[in-house]
Amino acid sequence: MRGFSLIELIVMIVVIAVGLTGMLVVYNESVRGSADPLVQKQALAVAEAMVDEIQLNSFSPLPGGGATRDQFDDVDDYNGYTSTGVVDIFGVAVPGLGAYNVAVSVVADANLGPGASQVPGTNAKLITVTVTGPTGVALTVTGYKVSYP
Repeated sequence: MRGFSLIELIVMIVVIAVGLTGMLVVYNESVRGSADPLVQKQALAVAEAMVDEIQLNSFSPLPGGGATRDQFDDVDDYNGYTSTGVVDIFGVAVPGLGAYNVAVSVVADANLGPGASQVPGTNAKLITVTVTGPTGVALTVTGYKVSYP
């Protein structure tokens, strides 16, 4: 006399099954999309590392700069640099990043914007690094190399 009837049990099982199905669909969609940010984060890390590497070099052209990245000694040497797959400074491929492509552009006499008038005689070079990931997403990071009087 106490407990559930057969009809109540069947209704309860159906309600629980519908609820679990909805939760599993949402969980499946979130897991499927969880790797997408990884591609963007890796592309961002590669682009930022390249901008940092370029900014560490001399602003003014130096005599003798080389034709390979390990011999680049000023910012202008990086203009037009491209790589298929991410490679270190010596041209060795970085494991797991072979599907990323890097392109660099350096523009001399870049406009620093409205605040540039506060630093008279300042020369700037705009560094633009574009990294294309395996899903076709392109991420661009820019930075400046500035020469103060």
